[in-house]
Amino acid sequence: MAAAAGRWRAGLALLAVALGLGGPRAEQTEEHLKREHSLSKPYQGVGSASSGLWDLLGNAMVMTQYIRLTPDVQSKQGAVWNRVPCYLRDWEMQVHFKIHGQGKKNLNGDGFAIWYTKDRMQPGPVFGSKDNFLGLGVFVDTYPNEEKQQERVFPYISAMVNNGSLTYDHDRDGRPTELGGCTAMVRNLNHDTFLVIRYVKRRLTVLIDIDGKHEWRDCIDVPGVRLPRGYYFGTSSVTGDLSDNHDIISLKLYQLTVERTPEEEKRDREVYLPVVDNLKLPGMEAPLEPMSGLALFLIVFFSLVAIVFAIVIGVIVYNKWQEQSRKHFY
Repeated sequence: MAAAAGRWRAGLALLAVALGLGGPRAEQTEEHLKREHSLSKPYQGVGSASSGLWDLLGNAMVMTQYIRLTPDVQSKQGAVWNRVPCYLRDWEMQVHFKIHGQGKKNLNGDGFAIWYTKDRMQPGPVFGSKDNFLGLGVFVDTYPNEEKQQERVFPYISAMVNNGSLTYDHDRDGRPTELGGCTAMVRNLNHDTFLVIRYVKRRLTVLIDIDGKHEWRDCIDVPGVRLPRGYYFGTSSVTGDLSDNHDIISLKLYQLTVERTPEEEKRDREVYLPVVDNLKLPGMEAPLEPMSGLALFLIVFFSLVAIVFAIVIGVIVYNKWQEQSRKHFY
């Protein structure tokens, strides 16, 4: 496994070059495992009230080889959440997971989500977590709710950024608020399945390794994603009338150290609400730049000039009208 992990890390480095994160400065990119945001065997302290870095919620259970978010039983939901807020600027989350169960194709559900959000430990309808969230959700959806759609093949991975104003549309499998996605046949496989969420220089990418070849495949690539710092990582799952085992084997967060030009430093300044540039979704417009003092002065000045001009014209018109009235009277 160590050799395979090395190949996967090398594969990501090569893919970073392909995504424009490389070039001459790619050699200066460093990555460090952040244990306070990572979860792996033997899961020591997970769910402990007095110690540990991760909390369990709902039906989630710690097993020897994995953390089971939900069992292959109807109407269950579970989650595991990091207790430590993440203040990293650039990061990469590697998720080792397994989805399996007795249900045949399209008779299983519902999937799981990986979260980077302001709120934690709040159960809800979106893959076991709250709706109208603040932050990022990456969804591994195993059941198609929209009957008439033909474009997607499930299981399907998608991503959503929310500033708290958007609702995840279950009936349409999140299509109205989706940033991007890909088909990922991840159920009942005999080999390891991985997903990587990478956030570098306001660019969100999701990669998958699900074919047992130790090769990363593109899934989602969205520039202009602005995520605040200080949010929490977590993962959650839910079953309804249909079910599956949703297992998390590990979550590994890497800090990425990337050089920035002065222009990139200015562009990547701190933000306080999640937003995606140029995204045409209700409530998700990029915040307007604050108006400068000079611009405000000019607007007020010319508004006053226009008002005075209108008053003068009104007085002249009124005097002309009075003069015409007197002439007509005599």
